[in-house]
Amino acid sequence: MGSPAEQERHSGARVIPSSVWSRARRRPGAGRRRGKSTDNGDERDARTRILDAAEELFAVAGYEATATAEIAKRAGVPKGLVFHYFPRKIDVLVTLVQERTGVEELDDDDVAAEPPHDPAAMLARLARRVPLRASPAMRRILFREADTHRTVRERLGHLNREIARRARFALELALPGARGDAARLEAAAATFAVVLLYQENLAHLTGERIDPDVLADLITKALG
Repeated sequence: MGSPAEQERHSGARVIPSSVWSRARRRPGAGRRRGKSTDNGDERDARTRILDAAEELFAVAGYEATATAEIAKRAGVPKGLVFHYFPRKIDVLVTLVQERTGVEELDDDDVAAEPPHDPAAMLARLARRVPLRASPAMRRILFREADTHRTVRERLGHLNREIARRARFALELALPGARGDAARLEAAAATFAVVLLYQENLAHLTGERIDPDVLADLITKALG
């Protein structure tokens, strides 16, 4: 019957080499029925699995020690599909931080809900509501990778500023006479934020937490 190329010349049909056909079959979405919801659902599922795998691995071993191949294996996808969604490994970390962590912006009216003449109660309430939205694994990643990755450092910086802002506002409300001493209020709010962030970092290693009532009492007593 002749070679495939000869058959193509005689019949006018195009013969697709087997290697090309194999690649097409492996391509995400190839061979599926054209259905927007199905394809998009599959893509979201694969992307989510990749991020889930990266979150687990980065939390345990760290970003630098985790290879892209390990992420693909844990996610159950081809390595090439990881690069399809995330051209560089750093893009996986950046996406995790952007999509799976957040800093809750608290309205000043909520801060002022405590009795205005009880600064310790106001600070203790704030200490119990650290405005970080993140899973335990993402919290480990944030504190582990902050020294070397700008996106992670910026997210923690935002968190630090929000905690300090809330603390200063609460102290200004509770201690009107202290408003003229801006430097002391700023130092107290900054100390409050640093201690809370330190204990967040420490908690995932030791499980120990600072008593928020004790911390609030120390800060307010220092202000007199």
